Amino acid sequence: MTMSSDSAKSQLPELKYDANGLIPAIVQDDATNEILMLGYMNARSLELTLEKRLVTFWSRSRQEYWTKGETSGNVLELVDIRKDCDVDALLVRAVPHGPTCHTGNRSCFYRDLHDV
Repeated sequence: MTMSSDSAKSQLPELKYDANGLIPAIVQDDATNEILMLGYMNARSLELTLEKRLVTFWSRSRQEYWTKGETSGNVLELVDIRKDCDVDALLVRAVPHGPTCHTGNRSCFYRDLHDV
């Protein structure tokens, strides 16, 4: 289900956030369906994402909002957001403008489990 900005805002209370007020957000390339990254959103970062049309997360380590690519220029342009069947996770479909991973890789999921 694709959500417009207005309809998404009206559904925000329905989402199941964790005890810290966060919900996992999986980012997927809208053109290729490749999974690019996982981030966490709270209600405000979700609202900011819908308003700016740029994917914005809550940084658990820095305790602040961050829009992906705000320093590198490699933004994630929002296409739509879907909720899962349990309404406790989001799928964010986006157009990446450059690599998504801070390492310079296209996706954060570039290593096999055995490479760890």
